[in-house]
Amino acid sequence: MKMVTPRVFLVGETRVVDEGLQAFLEHVGVPDWTTDAPSDAERLSEVYGRLCYRSFGPGLNPNVTRVREGNGSYLGNVIQVGHGSVLEHAVVNFIFADVSRVFTHELVRHRAGTAVSQESLRFVRLDRLSAYVPTHIQENEESMQVFLRTLEQLEEVQQTLARAFGIEEEKAFSVKKKLTSAFRRVAPIGLATTIGWSCNFRALRHVVEARTAPDAEEEIRLVFGMVYEQVRDRYPHLLGDYEAVEVDGLPHVRTVNRKV
Repeated sequence: MKMVTPRVFLVGETRVVDEGLQAFLEHVGVPDWTTDAPSDAERLSEVYGRLCYRSFGPGLNPNVTRVREGNGSYLGNVIQVGHGSVLEHAVVNFIFADVSRVFTHELVRHRAGTAVSQESLRFVRLDRLSAYVPTHIQENEESMQVFLRTLEQLEEVQQTLARAFGIEEEKAFSVKKKLTSAFRRVAPIGLATTIGWSCNFRALRHVVEARTAPDAEEEIRLVFGMVYEQVRDRYPHLLGDYEAVEVDGLPHVRTVNRKV
């Protein structure tokens, strides 16, 4: 049995196709339009916002005599007025490793604006177990002994079942898959696993707010505190309205612009 700590990997993000965007700008009549956006995600969010009102510059829309300049100012206003649909176009891609199935069960409740790919224990056979140990367990010596002993026993159960069915000698993967699926039923929900999670920025804001709140579960607070650390400086105009304060040793990420 191995004790682990969840890890967060930012593995992908939206990229602007420059030639396509330039062709659109020429089509709409502003071929020289530029932005000081610090990332493609923020650039794209601004483009989608401006196309709603044809506000790339004065004169394109007879109702618009002046426009808000600068990506930071523009997106700051979008967030303040709650025009959140604009933030749904750009996405970020994460992999969460060494997280428990407690964590993944809670994560997949956030469906809108997200995509999920999780390690399958129907195919991946368990021979060694690893787990994140919550703080309350770590701080109590007797509870820690019970926790570790239980995981070690469940690890031995996996190995005993594998030996009983001779799965190492089994040639047919179809049989191995059925046996692996059967064995996982006595694996703990706290078992460490890996999950891929992608989301748009509107969803990201919502989940960071909800899952770093002090009343959220400890592990998911830990993970989304790490998520926020990775994205706050990378996308300052989409997340710059947040502040993080420490509550019970974990960050609580909050903003006055909720439910954008």
